[in-house]
Amino acid sequence: MKKISLLIALFAFAFNSAQAKEWKQIRIGVEGAYPPFSKTEEDGSVTGFDIDIANALCDELGAKCTLVKQDWDGIIPALKARKFDAIIATMDITEERLKQVAFTNKYQHIPARFAAIKGTAFEATEAFMKGKNIGVQRATTMDLYISDNFPSAKIKRYGTFDEAYLDLKAGRLDYVIADSASISEGLLAKKGGDKFEFVGPKLNDPKWFGYGAGIAVRKQNKDLVDQLNKAIAAIRANGTYKTIQDKYFSFDVYGQE
Repeated sequence: MKKISLLIALFAFAFNSAQAKEWKQIRIGVEGAYPPFSKTEEDGSVTGFDIDIANALCDELGAKCTLVKQDWDGIIPALKARKFDAIIATMDITEERLKQVAFTNKYQHIPARFAAIKGTAFEATEAFMKGKNIGVQRATTMDLYISDNFPSAKIKRYGTFDEAYLDLKAGRLDYVIADSASISEGLLAKKGGDKFEFVGPKLNDPKWFGYGAGIAVRKQNKDLVDQLNKAIAAIRANGTYKTIQDKYFSFDVYGQE
């Protein structure tokens, strides 16, 4: 009986090993409209923190990777439709998204913030926010947070945060909400950015903002999740992650272990 049990166990191990796919070609969905994480250059190429992380993970895996640009609000449907195999686009790991896709461990965790013209009053209450014009990017954790907490505000949804920043500068918005690194790079560091500032506290409640940004993968591709998790751990351990981080940020973007 022990011999039979051992044979069954060995067969199961061999079967699972044979089933695990070694990913040597990976198509990665990226946004290209969310600096400093990803932005589209004049020549059409995509650069940024997410892009460098994607390339570093592919090098670690010894895989040939192809970047596929995709608008944010269609990025999960495109993954499920097999347009690409993984999403590296600062996508927060949330309970709602976990119903649709699998995630790796996080590779960064940056809190969200509000921004407004300097001197603008701010209170994070439903009464204060009533009638205020708040800009968000569609289908983001920030969109969900505002919808749940300030339903009487005038929520304006945009395809990209750059569009929201333009409307804030034009006076068509009272506030925008995005992750703090995006606001720093996309608004405060730009020409005229000295007229704006962060308002309110850092926002990182997992109920709305999840557990950090991870790499989204189709649920059936657990082998790819496992391989990417090992690669994330490897670039964290060998210093590659910090080199990439320091290129874009002056603070720790990974957050607590």
